[in-house]
Amino acid sequence: MGALQEIRVIDAGMMFAGPGAAALLGDFGADVIKVEHPRGDPAREVGQHKDGIGMWWKEVGRNKRAITLDLSVAKGQELMSGIVQTADVLIEAFRPGTLERWNLGPEALQILNPKLIIARVTGFGQFGPYSNRPGFGTLAEAMSGFASLTGEKDRPPTLAPFALADAVAGLATAMAILIALHARTKTGKGQIIDTSIIEPIFSMLGPQAMCFDQLGTIQKRSGNRSIAAAPRNAYKTADGYWVAITAPASSVAKRVMEAVGHPEVIKNGWFDSRAERAKHSDEVDEMVALWIAQHSFKEVIETFAEAGAPIGPVYDIKQIMEDPQYKALGSVTTVDDPDLGPLKMTNVMFRLSQTPGCIRWAGRRKGQDNLQVYQELLNLGPERLKELSEEGVI
Repeated sequence: MGALQEIRVIDAGMMFAGPGAAALLGDFGADVIKVEHPRGDPAREVGQHKDGIGMWWKEVGRNKRAITLDLSVAKGQELMSGIVQTADVLIEAFRPGTLERWNLGPEALQILNPKLIIARVTGFGQFGPYSNRPGFGTLAEAMSGFASLTGEKDRPPTLAPFALADAVAGLATAMAILIALHARTKTGKGQIIDTSIIEPIFSMLGPQAMCFDQLGTIQKRSGNRSIAAAPRNAYKTADGYWVAITAPASSVAKRVMEAVGHPEVIKNGWFDSRAERAKHSDEVDEMVALWIAQHSFKEVIETFAEAGAPIGPVYDIKQIMEDPQYKALGSVTTVDDPDLGPLKMTNVMFRLSQTPGCIRWAGRRKGQDNLQVYQELLNLGPERLKELSEEGVI
């Protein structure tokens, strides 16, 4: 049933940030109702498809009942006003002022439902000079400083090849909603959450602002290396596989150097200092890279395991799905899907001992739950729904 089984969430977001937050809440039992325009959420068209069905949609649409509704017309606004009176949370991702223009602004909705929590997810927030600009995760990765740090120092900045900033914003929004729900148990009142996609990923980049303020430093791209420790990189084995190594502590770095047959470097006076060791990254990296390049993947992994030195294979998705640790954790689950049959997908990202989450179903067809939801929430029958559909309202 899930810890959030008594919470109803209206997901009126688009693409991945707001809907990602709703999916996380749905994983733990919230009744999530996906409200999308009759044309459909653009997320349905993103990425790879099978038989016309988007894989991304199956993921981000999981555990949601799907209804269609045009919020830009008066009848659609009337229906939405009725729906939010039954809800605990509304997640929206329209440009600032759009809901207000549709007579569905926070003040109007909270008059109808004072307990309603409204999470507003936009590229740049609800105010400021950029607030009305279109905002996407790619722009957030660029403007947050993430891209300027990612990639080789003599190569262009690197953007993530997936919806990274959106996913981070979704996590942050879900956390904000849970905080607001907890606060509501004390105050009895809802509140408004303002999440910009640029801020959560910016906040994950560590003390960038502090270092600039106090030291005047601007961190530059350093590839896979760390500015704070060495060795730290991705290395290619003799048989063409890649492994990742990090040694944040001196004791760990010693085990790595012993594993690659260079215990003599440990005796250098600089080795016990993380900062000094980072300054010798070229020297340390060359030793590690050369040894790994001369040994097979199996030999490298086994040698490091025996030495108690940290190492991780650089996996693709096929290797992840074959890995015994991922299998033990159940990180990939199988969902019975009426469209695609048994469907493997990423499982709930953490485990709770008393109230575990689960994926009950994958993303549903557009408007699949119109009849059930509109009857249950607004007592609308099939004939009325047919009329609304013919009018283009749903």
